[in-house]
Amino acid sequence: MCGPFGAVKEQSSGLYAQTMAERGYLTIAFDPSFTGESGGMPRYMASPDINTEDFQAAVDFLSVQGNVDPEKIGIIGICGWGGMALNTAAIDTRVKATVASTMYDMSRVNAKGYFDGEDSEEARYEKKKVLNAQRTADYRSGTYQRAGGVVDPLPEDAPFFVKDYHDYYKTARGYHKRSLNSNEGWNTIGCMSFLNQPILQYSSEIRSAVLLIHGDKAHSCYFSKDAFQNLKGDNKELMLIPGAVHTDLYDKMDVIPFDKMDEFFKKYLK
Repeated sequence: MCGPFGAVKEQSSGLYAQTMAERGYLTIAFDPSFTGESGGMPRYMASPDINTEDFQAAVDFLSVQGNVDPEKIGIIGICGWGGMALNTAAIDTRVKATVASTMYDMSRVNAKGYFDGEDSEEARYEKKKVLNAQRTADYRSGTYQRAGGVVDPLPEDAPFFVKDYHDYYKTARGYHKRSLNSNEGWNTIGCMSFLNQPILQYSSEIRSAVLLIHGDKAHSCYFSKDAFQNLKGDNKELMLIPGAVHTDLYDKMDVIPFDKMDEFFKKYLK
């Protein structure tokens, strides 16, 4: 399991891993390439291809362990790694069940902006001009400009979803010294490759089981609702949590539906 996007394993994914382990599963939470305690240079870059490969590499590792049944492997992706988990399920037939919790489609939000508010060729062109100018500046300086993590101090007029992130990443609730969102953020050009590489292009071909979980008050809920419409088969499910916002599914034990996840994996990894 992995996520959220810009987090480290000591945050939400570690909590999920620990809780599922207490329920009898062998679990592994990992930092994505270029972040946290994982390797890869340059640091603080994201990639739809490499980050999907991160999940596949975890499946590689689990598949050859003596105490693992390779026919009973599932994956959990949180936030941006929920989208990457779906992308992995679309390409890796070894994955028998996938949970995407409070999912972000990182390709969509990078290409179209929040709530698809920048969905025009002209808006994307202007964004690409800025990012490519930054690439030149980075190469000239020999360093990578950082985009900044969650804004702090929090402006009074910040939208709710920014306040939601601040409440997790910038407080004792979720802060971690290696988390990009808690500190200096990704490289400014770090997510540029998502602009024209849609990760969910083949999600309709996923034959294995999928459970999408989202708070119905989350700003990001439209990602899961739309992704679910593209899934096929009677082994796909969308679970909406009444009243829950995006980060509630990061760490709130009374909100995250671990019983449902346990039931789902027991059914499809049996």
